[in-house]
Amino acid sequence: MSETTRALLFKFLMTLIITGIALGIIAGNAFKWVILVAILGTVIDYLAGDLLILPRVGSLIGAIINGGLAALIAIAVAMAAPAFTATTFSVLVFAVLIAVGEYFFHQYLLKADKVEP
Repeated sequence: MSETTRALLFKFLMTLIITGIALGIIAGNAFKWVILVAILGTVIDYLAGDLLILPRVGSLIGAIINGGLAALIAIAVAMAAPAFTATTFSVLVFAVLIAVGEYFFHQYLLKADKVEP
């Protein structure tokens, strides 16, 4: 397994746990919605946040942007699927936890020369 694959797997697990806390436990969504948002969050945050934004703006700003992207993903899913609930509080918790997690994930990406940031 390549280092990039391991990093993406770790990012998905981190996102899944955070999504489970914020949008599963706090907002009361079913696990299938938690998984969907975690997958979307992982893919979009990696492609946009880690590959495009992180190299241009650095770790702290990149993490904040990733948190914002995660919040937008949750809001978009809530708008598209009436069965999915995203309260203001749950989206705020989601965004903050993702931003904190992404900050530390970015630290790892920037130090690991075998991983593609």
